[in-house]
Amino acid sequence: MTLIQTKAVSSADWVSLERRGAVHRAGFLSAIILFLTIVSVPVLLPYLWLLVKSLTLSDEAVSRIVLWRTSAIAGVSYLGAIALALLAERLRKPALSWAALCLVVVILVTIFLLPHMTLDNYRFLWNRDIAGTGTTKMDLMPSIWSAFGSSVVFAVSQTVIVTLVATPAAYALSRFAFAGRETFLRGLLMLHAFPALALTVAIFIQLHYMGLLNNLAGVVMVLSALELPFAIFVLKSFFDNVPWDIEMSAVTDGATRSQAFRMIVLPQVSGGLIAVATFTFLKGWEEYVFVQTLLIDKSQMTMSLYLFFVAQDNMGADYGMIAAVGIIYLLPVLLLYTFTQKYITQMSFGGIKG
Repeated sequence: MTLIQTKAVSSADWVSLERRGAVHRAGFLSAIILFLTIVSVPVLLPYLWLLVKSLTLSDEAVSRIVLWRTSAIAGVSYLGAIALALLAERLRKPALSWAALCLVVVILVTIFLLPHMTLDNYRFLWNRDIAGTGTTKMDLMPSIWSAFGSSVVFAVSQTVIVTLVATPAAYALSRFAFAGRETFLRGLLMLHAFPALALTVAIFIQLHYMGLLNNLAGVVMVLSALELPFAIFVLKSFFDNVPWDIEMSAVTDGATRSQAFRMIVLPQVSGGLIAVATFTFLKGWEEYVFVQTLLIDKSQMTMSLYLFFVAQDNMGADYGMIAAVGIIYLLPVLLLYTFTQKYITQMSFGGIKG
């Protein structure tokens, strides 16, 4: 009788513990979701409003209504997605549930948003006559395709230069011991910490005497030099985490140091190379201060300058167009992250994460 009672009590205790654990897990998960939501809303909402504003009619009252309706629809979609994710194990046909949620969102967008949407804000893609009221600066600007091409050339050139120079430099600092090596590394950190804006006047004068002022190549050289210290320091940490024995084994088997570097070491640090190249491209793509200072006549205007002058020329007149230019400005960044995020998320700063 006592044994049976003990087993019954033990079973009851296990059920109670299971329920208590389920409550704790549910509370913890709810707290995490709430925290992430609160943190994410201020970050994501401006991008959502930028997209909506770029597709909205210019009327201010209508625009305000559409923005809040969009926020409400996004909130409903978000709550529905969380509910489906939490109930995924209990749903018999989760794919059908997700399809139903998507259908509801499409219906809401069609009823409440679509009647107020327009593509007229994107007319700058095919028409250069987009000057706002009060100024004529847009008449001096190139088309957006010219600015887009200049930005691509600028960012890609900077990325190639920084990557090609930083890789062997970081490898040498990682593998070879020489006098002043530690001092050189400290110098790299100091150069990266030094405020680049303090060099604006000196760089302006230097490029003037070099004949590179008002030349996109001069700006590429300046930004590449400013980005090199950080790129070298980051890549060195990746090379440090490649075992020396692997490289020496390849040399022992008959490979040259160059072959061992190309075929053994570089594949081990590919994640670091992609991450550094990605961040360098983004730095070049978003650069504004040195482009504004060193490109005087704006004949080689980049997208950052184009966005600034569109905003300046249309301020108070056409916010939809400013938002549309902002969307075009963001697209290459989104595409780049789409293709490189798996490498960046696997990146362990200061080492290799397999």
